Amino acid sequence: MTQLSFLDLVPVVEGGTVPQALANAADLAAHAEALGFHRYWVAEHHGMEGIASAATAVVIAHLGQATRTIRVGSGGIMLPNHSPLQVAEQFGTLDALFPGRIDLGLGRAPGSDQRVAAAIRRGLDTHPDAFPRDVVELQSYFADDGRTGVRATPGAGAEPEMWILGSSLYGAQVAAALGLPYAFASHFAPDLLIQALDMYRDNFRPSAKFAKPYAMAGFNVFAADTAEEAELIASSQAQAFVALRTGNPRKLPPPVADYREMLGEQGRFMLDRVLSCSAVGDGDAVARGIAAFVARTGVDEVMVASSIYDHSARKRSLAITAGAMAGLARAA
Repeated sequence: MTQLSFLDLVPVVEGGTVPQALANAADLAAHAEALGFHRYWVAEHHGMEGIASAATAVVIAHLGQATRTIRVGSGGIMLPNHSPLQVAEQFGTLDALFPGRIDLGLGRAPGSDQRVAAAIRRGLDTHPDAFPRDVVELQSYFADDGRTGVRATPGAGAEPEMWILGSSLYGAQVAAALGLPYAFASHFAPDLLIQALDMYRDNFRPSAKFAKPYAMAGFNVFAADTAEEAELIASSQAQAFVALRTGNPRKLPPPVADYREMLGEQGRFMLDRVLSCSAVGDGDAVARGIAAFVARTGVDEVMVASSIYDHSARKRSLAITAGAMAGLARAA
């Protein structure tokens, strides 16, 4: 059965605050757990006033404390921003606090613009082998095999589930070569989805922990009791995407009726392209959308993403999505 998980950017809404966004994330994680979601991820972004998950490991600890069984983790940690030893220590600590529940998704993008990236890293290693080299070093700390000459404490012997993330073909190659599960960011960069999944599966090398490829892909879902309400709540993320793509990132704005119709032809084309992996509507529409996406991609897991202005509407969207997925499972 295809697993259902959730990606939360921990949005800070217009008129809202970071403490409110973090409280909402904990409440939503507990809600997702009760609905049967498999995992709940947060992503590392920097310098964006509308996203409150920059200190990703700290936020994961917050979510772990608010839940009991659901897997919690990163989607992802942007590894070039950190030394592998620091990541091993942070996620070794998380694994000690919440054993058997921690995921460590790794990406190679900065999660910010170049100015903010420079402030984070001070030095930037742009060598093409830097990312896979850092992943292997990180694995060594967790394995406690002595290859680095340094012991991570906490970290040595920890077993967070490691993932490689990507929105291009590069991550697919790294995940396949290292025998790790792979997550594709099709919820905002869908163009190379099928090509990346094919490359990952065709080149996968079995590892000690993963005998066969395991793929997940992002999919936007905006579910409500009516199609009209779903279109309305989806307009907040649409506005945020347009603002980001035009160089004006902002807090998550309130919904606007008929927002798409307000855009020019170029704006509508951009929005339709970036959000092509999406389902907007009632439970039946969402079920059809997810079923078609799984049939097209063959993914083992769907990672739902949805930034919705009203917290109660967001919780309702997750409930409808879980119901749609349960219906698909029964039908199968």
